[in-house]
Amino acid sequence: MNVTLATRLPSTGTLALLAAVALVAIAALVPVIRRHPDGLPPLAVFTLPFRVPIATDGRTVNLLVPLYLVVAAGTLALLLPRLLARWRSPADGARVEDYGHAGERAGGPRPSLTRASSWLTPRGLECILLATIALYVLQASYSSDRVKALENIVFFYLPFALLFLMLRDARWTRRLIARCLAVAVTLAVIFAGVGFVEYARKSLLLNPKVVAADQYSNYFRVNSVFFDPSIYGRFLALVMIAVMVVVLTRGAPGAGARRVRRETLAGGAVLAWLLAGIVTSFSQSSIAALLLGLAVLGAWCWGVRPAVYLAATLLVLALAFVALAPASLHFGLKGQKGSAANATSGRTTLVSGGLELFAKRPLEGYGSGSFETEYKRTSKSDAVNATSASHTIPVTVAAEQGVLGLAMYAALLVSAFAVLFADARRSPPRIAIAACFAALVLHTWTYADFLEDPFTWTLLAVGVALARQHGRRASEERLAGVPASV
Repeated sequence: MNVTLATRLPSTGTLALLAAVALVAIAALVPVIRRHPDGLPPLAVFTLPFRVPIATDGRTVNLLVPLYLVVAAGTLALLLPRLLARWRSPADGARVEDYGHAGERAGGPRPSLTRASSWLTPRGLECILLATIALYVLQASYSSDRVKALENIVFFYLPFALLFLMLRDARWTRRLIARCLAVAVTLAVIFAGVGFVEYARKSLLLNPKVVAADQYSNYFRVNSVFFDPSIYGRFLALVMIAVMVVVLTRGAPGAGARRVRRETLAGGAVLAWLLAGIVTSFSQSSIAALLLGLAVLGAWCWGVRPAVYLAATLLVLALAFVALAPASLHFGLKGQKGSAANATSGRTTLVSGGLELFAKRPLEGYGSGSFETEYKRTSKSDAVNATSASHTIPVTVAAEQGVLGLAMYAALLVSAFAVLFADARRSPPRIAIAACFAALVLHTWTYADFLEDPFTWTLLAVGVALARQHGRRASEERLAGVPASV
């Protein structure tokens, strides 16, 4: 998720000043995080959306500067001491490193060798993530755009991997989960409010590209303080799915009727507010992601078959409505410029171009980060029509990394879904993470950014942590002779 703060390329003196401010901020955060490790996750969630565009080498890179400060401070306060402890004393280091890996510590129940080595377990998912990054680095060696590949590695994959390690090892209690959700909901409500102001004024606060595009559209798309309406909609959709889980589980035993009614009404008001925010973004991919997340929750509450029937019925009705709707509703299929490419904002053209690139180099692809360069070269597209991705992550992976990258990507998805959904039926936090991840994956299939999005790593880290906690409790209960519970 990316919130863009307008900026210009600073001078050398300004860069030095900003570096000094960053070092002071990190120095101030380190002792706080060391004393209060549970404060890191809310800080990370708060900084996840905010990116600062920095112009360099003729291009603008949106960098998650606030998140980098939190990751750097957390690394110095939490990860580095563990590594030093392991280096000084292997035995002590092993115990420290296993913090958060309950069930695998000395003295605790250990998983069997077969399960521990499986790629469908939390440990297997971590290995696939590591292998994915390694393959991306390797394929950057023959990329036609090594600068783009290096940007992704340095500014996204490596810091996000550190964030993953810290969030994975956090003690995810219900209280900590509630605090992180409260931070995300507060941000989403504020961002939606900014979007309503933009829609009323028909003027965007940021992103001149979207402003220019809106001048030639029949409708006005807001992006709040995000650099892109679809990224804005993605953030709202993920928060809505999490809030829906809270609304669906308000009737917990022991809760007073008045409190349940009050919290349900508050949750409904938040959902209505955020839904209006998604509508003003006119993000088709975000609405599709939201519907998939809600379908997952429907299957969780009422069973898979009723959810599939209802989703299929709604999908057929939606397709019929779009096909029969008049051109005045601006779905893009009808009218003077009606076409599939127009209805999908050019995505079908990008997908076909990406598939052509894949067909030319199916085995190894053109190298990490090379899609934009190769797409311009083969399609002779200008800077306005070119893009850094195909708006369909599998196609981007296929064009850049070939069959090897596709196989790694498929293995990552299968492992992630297996870990997130395994034994999650009776755990609202785990099903919320799983539903959000499913929605995010669908959004990447219709837009962009998968491992380049910090929310992907955050959801996987929390999901792995909760899966390990569940495995530890289940092992302890089996040893104690009591039924396993979540």
